[in-house]
Amino acid sequence: MKSTFNEVSFPPNQSNSGNNIMTNKILTPKFNLSLVFLFISISFYRFKTPPTSSQSLHKSLVARNNYIVRFIQYKKAEDHKTYLEQNAKKVFHDSCSWEWIDRNNPASEFPTDFGVVAIDDDAVDSVISKFERLEMVKDVRVDSSYRLRNLLGGMKTRRYERVGAFVDGRKRPGKIFTSMSFTDGEEYVAAAMTSNQTIDWRRQLLSQNSQVTSLFGADALWSKGYTGAKVKMAIFDTGIRSDHPHFRNIKERTNWTNEDSLNDNLGHGTFVAGVIAGEDAECLGFAPDTEIYAFRVFTDAQVSYTSWFLDAFNYAIATNMDVLNLSIGGPDYLDLPFVEKVWELTASNIIMVSAIGNDGPFYGTLNNPADQSDVIGVGGIDYNSNIASFSSRGMSTWEIPHGYGRVKPEIVAYGRDIKGSEIGTGCRTLSGTSVASPVVAGVVCLLVSVIPESARKHILNPASMKQALVEGAVKLSGPNMYEQGAGRVNLLESYEILKSYKPRATIFPSVLDYADCPYSWPFCQQPLYAGAMPVLFNTTILNGMGVIGYFESPPTWHPSSEEGNLLSIRFTYSDVIWPWTGYLALHMQIKEEGAQFSGEIVGDVVVNVYSPPALGEKTVRKSTCVLHLNLKVVPTPPRSMRVLWDQFHNIRYPPGYVPRDSLNVQDDILDWHGDHLHTNFHIMFNTLRDAGYFFETLGSPLTCFDAYQYGTLLLVDLEDEYFEEEIRKLMEDVVINGLSLVVFADWYNVNAMAKMRFFDDNTRSWWTPVTGGANIPALNDLLAPFGIAFGDRILNGDFKVNYDRSRYASGTNIMKFPRGGYVHSFPLFDRAGNGPRNKQEDSAILGLVEVGEGRIAVYGDSNCLDSSHMVTDCYWLLQKMLDFTGRNIKDPVLFSDSVKQKQPLHQNDNQLPTRRTDFNFSAYSAVTGKELICQKDSRFDVWGTKGYGLQVRGRNHRLPGHHAIDLGSGLNSSADIFIRKGFKPINKSKESFPGNKFFDFLYTDDPMVFPSHWLVPCVVAVSGILLLTSLWRIRQRRRRRRKGSGSI
Repeated sequence: MKSTFNEVSFPPNQSNSGNNIMTNKILTPKFNLSLVFLFISISFYRFKTPPTSSQSLHKSLVARNNYIVRFIQYKKAEDHKTYLEQNAKKVFHDSCSWEWIDRNNPASEFPTDFGVVAIDDDAVDSVISKFERLEMVKDVRVDSSYRLRNLLGGMKTRRYERVGAFVDGRKRPGKIFTSMSFTDGEEYVAAAMTSNQTIDWRRQLLSQNSQVTSLFGADALWSKGYTGAKVKMAIFDTGIRSDHPHFRNIKERTNWTNEDSLNDNLGHGTFVAGVIAGEDAECLGFAPDTEIYAFRVFTDAQVSYTSWFLDAFNYAIATNMDVLNLSIGGPDYLDLPFVEKVWELTASNIIMVSAIGNDGPFYGTLNNPADQSDVIGVGGIDYNSNIASFSSRGMSTWEIPHGYGRVKPEIVAYGRDIKGSEIGTGCRTLSGTSVASPVVAGVVCLLVSVIPESARKHILNPASMKQALVEGAVKLSGPNMYEQGAGRVNLLESYEILKSYKPRATIFPSVLDYADCPYSWPFCQQPLYAGAMPVLFNTTILNGMGVIGYFESPPTWHPSSEEGNLLSIRFTYSDVIWPWTGYLALHMQIKEEGAQFSGEIVGDVVVNVYSPPALGEKTVRKSTCVLHLNLKVVPTPPRSMRVLWDQFHNIRYPPGYVPRDSLNVQDDILDWHGDHLHTNFHIMFNTLRDAGYFFETLGSPLTCFDAYQYGTLLLVDLEDEYFEEEIRKLMEDVVINGLSLVVFADWYNVNAMAKMRFFDDNTRSWWTPVTGGANIPALNDLLAPFGIAFGDRILNGDFKVNYDRSRYASGTNIMKFPRGGYVHSFPLFDRAGNGPRNKQEDSAILGLVEVGEGRIAVYGDSNCLDSSHMVTDCYWLLQKMLDFTGRNIKDPVLFSDSVKQKQPLHQNDNQLPTRRTDFNFSAYSAVTGKELICQKDSRFDVWGTKGYGLQVRGRNHRLPGHHAIDLGSGLNSSADIFIRKGFKPINKSKESFPGNKFFDFLYTDDPMVFPSHWLVPCVVAVSGILLLTSLWRIRQRRRRRRKGSGSI
C-alpha cells in the first residue's frame, strides 16, 4: 500500500526581458566647410537616447536580468525586501532601476538568506555596487543557469536531442556543463581507446542480467529487516510521477522551476529514484522503503538556475533531509552561492552524494559539486571492475598552481548497463556516473537505516558515512588513486564498520606507498631525491566527531629508522576543519646529505584533531590521525636528465575564458583540465619517465628555482605574463648558467579571438578569450633576448620528419630566429586567413639553436602533448628536443645542414602579434598587478622571498596598456581600457603601437573604445572654433559687399 504524499507546485516565476532601443536622427547639413567639420566631430560622440516623457515606457524598453542578493542573516523574504527598499531610497536616485522578484515555492514559509532582484542592464554596476555597501548584504551574484546534457542519450528514439554547452563552437543558453549525464554503453567504446587501459568490451560480463543490488549483497541486509525505512531521501532532478507503480513511499513532490508541473517528462529523475528505491522485481532499488522527496529543479528543457537550487537546498535543510542525490556537475567551482550553500547543507548533517562527471578518460575533469571534500564523489566502473571510459578522473584542480589536487572520486560503483525505472512503467538500462551516483545513494540510504532512528544524528554525518564507505571499499588492481579513490564500494563491509562506529577523525588516503604501483601513481612513478622541488601530497581530513574541528598542534613526522631523518616535511593544513572535512598537505624534500642515498624511507605522519563537546557532553572530542608513508629515494640524477615544468604561468577556466588549444574541437571549447603533468599531460609524463627523464613542477615565478640544478626548463601551453625579473634571470640562466629551454607554443590571433567572443546569458556579460591557445606576446617578450619570436598564424596540417608523422593542430609559426640555428618549415594551411584559402604554404614551426652556454628548442603547437583532444602525439619530437637541450645529442635529421640558418629569420617588431587591451587581464593573471613572491611549492629556503639572486622587496607588475587594478568582479567582463600612445611591451623598444596595434584593433569584432575623456572634447572644441571662424568670415564678406555697393 502506497503512503500518502504532498504535492507542492506554484505558479512560474516571472522574469522581465526586453530590448534596448536606440533612435538616432541624422540631420542633413548644407555642404559648407564648417558644417562638414561639425558633422565629423559629432560622429565621434556616442549619443544616448534621451529619456522619454514616460518613465514606465523607458523601463519597458530596458532589458532586465536576475541577480542573487545574499544576506548575512536568515530572515523572512519580506523582511529582506523591505530592508532593500528602505535603504534604496537613501542611496538610489532612481529606484526604478531594479525590483524585487517574489519567489512562490515551498521554501517561502521559511526564513531565507537571499533574495532575487531584477536589475536593468544599463544600471547593473551601479546597483550592485550600492547593494554591496549595505551592512546586511553579503554580496550580489548573477543567477546562473544550470543545464543537464543529454540525460537520456540511451533512448532508442530521437525524442531527446543531445544537449551540450557548446555546439559547433557556439555557446548554448545555460550554465556551462560538461559531458552527458547518461548514455548507453556503446558510445564510449571509441573513447576507451584513448584511455591508459585496454578493455575488450566484447568479453563476457559477469552477468548483464544481474540485479546491481545483488552484486553488492543488499539482500543480506534486507533479510535482517533493513530496507531504508524512516530515511528521508532528497532527489534533486527532473521530478517523478505521483502514480508510478515502482515506488511505494513517495512522500512529497515539490517544483522549484518556472514550469507549472510536478511530473518527470524526461525520465531522468524517475530512473535515479528507481535505482535508489524502486520495488519492481526486474529493476530493484537498494532501499525500497526509503521516503522519497522529489525536488523538481530542472525544466523539461533541462535548465535550472542557482536561485532555484538555493531555495531547494534551504527547504531540504528546513525539512531535515537525511541524504541528497545530485546527478549533475560542471567545471565551474567558482559559483560561490551554489558552492557555499552545499557547505551549509552538509554542515546541517545532510549526506550529499554526487556524480564525479562523464568527461573521462581525460584527467583533471572532476565536476562540481562532487569535487568538494564534504561531498561523496562517485565514479563509475563496469561489471569487470574496470574504470568506465566515461568516468572523470582526478585530481581536483582548483588548488593548482601553488598546491596539489586532492584524491577524487572517493569511491566507484557499477555505472554501466544498470537497470532502473522507465518514465511511465517498466525498466530500462543506462550507463554513466549519473547511474553510479544513485547506486551509492541507495547504499547510503540502506546503511542509514541500520542505525536506530534515535541515534542517527549522533553517529551519522557526511564524514562518518564517508569513513565507512572508503574504509570498507575494495581496492581495484590496475586503476590509480585518481581513477578509483578508495575503490569499489562494499556495502557489507561498510555495514560492519557502522555497527561499531565511534566518532573519530581520519586521513584519506591513509597511506602513500611508493611500492604500491600503479595505485600510488604518479608518486610511485618517480622516486624522491635531494635538491628537487618539494613533492606535494594533498590529503583530506574526515572529522566524524563534529561539524567543526581543529588541529590540536602541528603535524609531526615519525620515521621508523635513522634513514627517515633524511626526509624533511613541511605541512600546510586547514585553520578550521569545516564542514566535517579539512586538508593536510605534505611538502616533502630530501635533505642535501641524502644526495647519494638509495633506499626506502618509512614512517608515520601523526595529527591530533579535536572538536567541541557534542550535545550533552562536557569534554572536547579528540582523535589521533595517522598517515603512513613508504617512500622510495634515489641518488640525485644528473643535471642533464632533470626537467623543470612551468606550472605557474598557466591560466585556465574558471575564472578566465581560456579557449581550447585545438580550434578543431567544437563541442568543448574551454581549456579546463588543469594543464598539469598529472592531468591532461599525464601520458607525456609517463612516456618521458620511461625514457629516464626526471620531472619537477614549479608553481612559482621563474626566479624561484636554481638553474644549476636543471638541464631543461619546459614551457608548454602557457597563457600568463612574465615579471621583468623573470625575463632577466632566464636570459642569464641560459647564456651564462647553462640552462636550456624547450618551448611548445600554441595559436594566438587577435581576429580569431574576437570572433570567439560570445554573450553569456548566465553572467549577462560578453565573454572574450583571455588569450589564445598560448600568450604569444608574453612568450615573445621572454624569448626576445635570444632573437626568437612566434607569429599569429593558425596552422593546420600533417607533416613528416624522417619516418615520424605528426599533426599540426591550430599551432603558430616562427617569425624570428637567430642565424646559425636550425629551422624546419612545412607546407601547412593557415586558418587565420593570412594567405590564400585551401592552399598550403611553407611555414616555420620548429627551431633549435645554441645560445651561450645553453640551448633552445621551440615548437609552435602543444596539442600533440595534450592527451585531452590529441590527434597524434609528438612525444618522439619532445624526446629528441630534450636530448639536444639536456645532453647536447643532435638528431641528424633535425640538425641537417639543409635547414641551418645562414641568415637570421627576421620580421620587424611591429609585425609581431600584439596584446589585446580591451579587457582587464589582471583579473585572471598571477603576474599582472601582483607581487613577485615564491610560494610554498618552491624549495624551503626561498619560501616567501623573491627567489634566487633577487633583492627582497615588493613590486607590482603592470602589463603595458593595462591598469593594475581590479576593474570588476564579473567573469570575463570587458573593461574600458583606453588605448595608450607609445605602448611598448616588456623589453621591446621598437614596436610602434599607434600604427600596428591600433589598426589591428580596428579589425576586431569588439566595439571600439575611444579615448573620449580628452579626444572628443578637443575635436568638438576645434570644430566649434572652425565653425565660428567660418561664420565670422562670411559676415566680413557680406560687410565688404555692402560697403562696395554703397560706394557705387
